[in-house]
Amino acid sequence: MLEDKESVESKCFLVKEPLETEDLLESDCVLDGDPNETLIIFTHGAGANMRSDFMNDMARGLVNEGAQHGIGVLRFNFPYMRANVLDGKRRPPDRAPKILKDFNIHIAAIKQAYSPKRIILMGKSMGGRMSAILAADTQVDGVICLGYPFIALKGGEPRLAPIEECLAPVCVIQGERDKFGAKGQVELWPVMEKTKLHWLTDGDHSFKPRKSSGTTQEANLDAAISHSIDFIRGLDA
Repeated sequence: MLEDKESVESKCFLVKEPLETEDLLESDCVLDGDPNETLIIFTHGAGANMRSDFMNDMARGLVNEGAQHGIGVLRFNFPYMRANVLDGKRRPPDRAPKILKDFNIHIAAIKQAYSPKRIILMGKSMGGRMSAILAADTQVDGVICLGYPFIALKGGEPRLAPIEECLAPVCVIQGERDKFGAKGQVELWPVMEKTKLHWLTDGDHSFKPRKSSGTTQEANLDAAISHSIDFIRGLDA
């Protein structure tokens, strides 16, 4: 089910057999920290994989700040990104049913391997949206969306159904200038009252502010990490 591959600063594992039975590519999973209490399953956005600077920085920050709370962070690539790693060809994201099937297989394998007391789904952009959709049918303890893609760049109705239908507590951490949903717009939707919504100063979709803002992307990432840890700790309240 889950095979040990190597022992480095991050532990790497291979999910193989349950994916092959569904004609899905085997999957490298990276685990940071020791999830003796809480395991965060952290999924990537549409354009960058699990080893992007954003994903690396968030994962390590969460582990460092959450060490005393027994928090570990596990990352994996969705199928289209696993194919990209193999041949270098860029592909559009898989359709939601394929991503969700793959996601559920990973969760089942991860639960069997680690038996965490609590599972939190965290996703960057598309990964957050998929996490919220999945949590309408799959039992998890919370969902954290980093830069939720409320409105497609080509326009259209806001993607609120995943948040409306999510059965787990939801935390949304959004840059104030996020082109997929900015401050002054997102908080006006009634459905957001059911979430823990946090704004990052002058941040864009990757939480990067303008130089004139007086803050930095590092400061915004630190704030996102703190909000995430506080949300997880608050689940026990």
